Amino acid sequence: MNLPVDAHRLRADIEANAAFGRVEYDDPAKHGRTNPTGSEANRAARDRLVERMEAAGLDVAVDAVGNVLGTWVPDSADPTAAPAVSGSHLDSVPEGGIFDGPLGTYAALEAVRALQEAEVEPSRPVGVVSFTEEEGGTFGDGLLGSAVATGVTDAEDALALENDAGETLGEALDRIGYRGDDAIDPADWAAFYELHVEQDTVLEAADADAGVVTTITGITHCEVRIEGEANHAGATAMGDRTDALAAASEFVLDVEAAANAVVDESSASAVGTVGSLSVSPNATNVVPGRVEAGVDVRDVEAESMETIVAAAREALVRLERERGVETAFERPFSVAPTPMSDRLRKAAHAAAADAGRTAIDLHSGAAHDAMRVARVTDASLLFAPSRDGISHNPREWTDWEDCAAATEVLAGAVARAAVDGE
Repeated sequence: MNLPVDAHRLRADIEANAAFGRVEYDDPAKHGRTNPTGSEANRAARDRLVERMEAAGLDVAVDAVGNVLGTWVPDSADPTAAPAVSGSHLDSVPEGGIFDGPLGTYAALEAVRALQEAEVEPSRPVGVVSFTEEEGGTFGDGLLGSAVATGVTDAEDALALENDAGETLGEALDRIGYRGDDAIDPADWAAFYELHVEQDTVLEAADADAGVVTTITGITHCEVRIEGEANHAGATAMGDRTDALAAASEFVLDVEAAANAVVDESSASAVGTVGSLSVSPNATNVVPGRVEAGVDVRDVEAESMETIVAAAREALVRLERERGVETAFERPFSVAPTPMSDRLRKAAHAAAADAGRTAIDLHSGAAHDAMRVARVTDASLLFAPSRDGISHNPREWTDWEDCAAATEVLAGAVARAAVDGE
């Protein structure tokens, strides 16, 4: 089933969305936007999406945490049947790219319009969803809207989360008019597809039109504290120091070594990163007395992640013994690796073949809402190529032709889920 999409309309939608929170640069290669949940830019982006959904004949619902679902119920469909849904998110990191999230959201809408214009007769409703606070950083750690929708996080707990200004998510959604009272439950969906930019170079290197994700990486975040003793940098002899930063430097290298060992021995996709350090008192003439470190561990194999985390814990034990520091370790965030639906993956490959597009299997090293939805129904994640793999950056770019090609694959896959139940 080949469903040509309107590439110009898709581009116009993404470019219009990019104007909300646009960041201006002298460099024409940069196309940045800052669109945090609850901002005026976020309100404008949501308003436009709702307008575009309604213009395409979709009925719009908004739930308690601001998730937006538009549903098309054609005459051919059983209105009580479980819908086939696709979508992504509209929020962004600071100075993020224009495709991360909006491509998947507007590609989902374009897939519905392609079905309508091809006069396809779905046997079930077709939905387009935009999840709240996928990126995290404003309220929580990310994937918040899909976590609430799938029962991972309680809605009241989510609404009580605060941003840096002390405003709760509930207050922010009230202010922008997107604290709804509709029910959005992915457990009631027959299938969910999410299209996203790859954020890596696998598709670019393979010259492929689309990627069909096999597994979304697991992620764990660890918080580490190393306590030494702050002291005068000039008057404290080297042998009398308990330097927290020197100890932390060994910890950073130990985590890197543990990740490299896992890559060499068992899983090439494993990564371990110490991505943040906070040093106190952070003065040139003071021996550092305290360091707080943030650790990010990811892989498609849970066992590999546990190996790296265990090595990090062992490194702290060694540092206490050898350097006399005191340490603390917490693991506040952990998401297991999530395989995607074989049924939907096969349908996506069939859709690519029908459209004359090339699609390859690959894994995702970043988290996406599809991993939350996969807890409660069949879900599939598709990728479009990313130039040089750059993302979360104003240099993020996916050629417009590539956006359209991947959207054709999405449209065909959604059609199969809506018409044939594949």
